[in-house]
Formats: sequence, C-alpha cells, structure tokens
Amino acid sequence: MSRASKTGGYGQLLQRVITDAAAPGTQIDIFGLSPHRAVADQYRYLEFQDTTEVLENGLRAERDGYDAFLIGNIFQPGLHELRELLNIPVLGLAESSIQMACLMGPSFSLININPKFNRRIVEGIRLQGLESRMTSVEMMTVARPGVFDQAQNDPEVAAGIVEQFVETGRRALDKGAEVLIPAGGSLMAVLIKAGLTQVDGAPVLNGITALVKTGEMAVQMRQLTGIFTSKRLTYAPPTGKLLEDVRNAYGEAVYPEPR
Repeated sequence: MSRASKTGGYGQLLQRVITDAAAPGTQIDIFGLSPHRAVADQYRYLEFQDTTEVLENGLRAERDGYDAFLIGNIFQPGLHELRELLNIPVLGLAESSIQMACLMGPSFSLININPKFNRRIVEGIRLQGLESRMTSVEMMTVARPGVFDQAQNDPEVAAGIVEQFVETGRRALDKGAEVLIPAGGSLMAVLIKAGLTQVDGAPVLNGITALVKTGEMAVQMRQLTGIFTSKRLTYAPPTGKLLEDVRNAYGEAVYPEPR
C-alpha cells in the first residue's frame, strides 16, 4: 500500500526485492493505491479512507484468480476484514515479519522512525499474542517522509540512515534483543539497498522478503490441504439467508464462493 508503487526509486527497488525473493514459478503483481491515497496512513481516519480501496483490490484479486493477497503496509489495513471476506490467504507485512522474527530468534526489537507508529504496531503484536517476545521499541530520528525517497538516489543520505539504524539497533541488542525489525517499508528498502543484513550477529529482518515467503508458504499449504484461513468464529462469513440478505444489500461480489 503506497503511492506510485511502480515508479520512482522506492517502487523500482520494491519490484526488484520481490522478484528476487519469489521462488521460480511464482508471479507477484504489485498494485499500489491511487495517487491521492496513502498520504499519511499513520492517522486512523486517513487509513480508514484508504482501506476501502485495499478491500476492493482484495476482492478483485480473488475474482481475477490470484492465489493470495499480500498487504505490504506496516499497519496492514483491511487484513482481518479480507480474511473474513476472501477464500484465498491474506497476509500482512507486520504480522509476517513478527512471525518470521520469532523463528529466527527468541526475542526481537522494533526499530521505529515515527512515534505515531508505536502504539499501532504494538497493538498488532499484542493481537498476535507475541508481546512477550518483544524486547523493546527503539526510535530513530529522521525527517520524514522525503528523506527515504532522497536516500534512494543519494548515497550520503542513505549512509546516514544506515549508521543511525545500527546505532539504534545496538541499544536494542544491549537490552537483550536477538532480531532487529525495521518498522516500515521505506526504512526496510534503504537497508536492503545498503546490504545491511545483520548487526553484531543479530539478523536485520527483511520484512518484504518475509511477506513474500510467508505468502508462498500459505498458498502451498492451501494447495496441499485445501484450507488455510480458518473460517470458524473470527473469520467466519455470513451464510444462508443472512448471506443472501447481505448480497442483496451490498452486491453479489461480497463474500465470494470458494473455488
């Protein structure tokens, strides 16, 4: 979920990272939000406005025959709604990153760039039931959002971000963290381009790659077992007469039948 995701330095890097991460035979198409969207999604009202388009994209993905829908945004707008709505697996950037980090080490820390992100990200980790694995949330001080776009073309700016990430990451390691998670796709992109994969032996988690590989795993699990997302209770869709009433009210496209 980003503006102009196929153009500019970030968009081009994102495409390369995803292409490199995908297994042979896996096709991943990137669909960013409209140019007037994803302006400041750390604000809940603006995220609410953007989520409508995410949900529409998810419905279109299943209708067009995609095997999974991946939400490449740290706040994962529409994640739980789409799991209820769709039959294909729906994965999010933060959730996949946290789960992967827990496989890589017993504890992790988040390296954040915006204080407004903190509560939102921690809420998601608490919902996953993994707050006990989190050592800390450490803060970088960077001018946003333009500095990350600038870093894609300015090695000096990029080096400054990397240097500050390493310094901030070491504070987390001193507190006991064993995996470092950059909190946000823009920061991840700068670190990926710089080739930073570890700090003093602790992995720097590439969340974009983690999302791709988790998505592939989910698709393969569904192919092997016939199911991935639980449709009991939390993600159970309406059925019977209620489903008929829902489609009459909201349109035939909602809650598509399993294929």
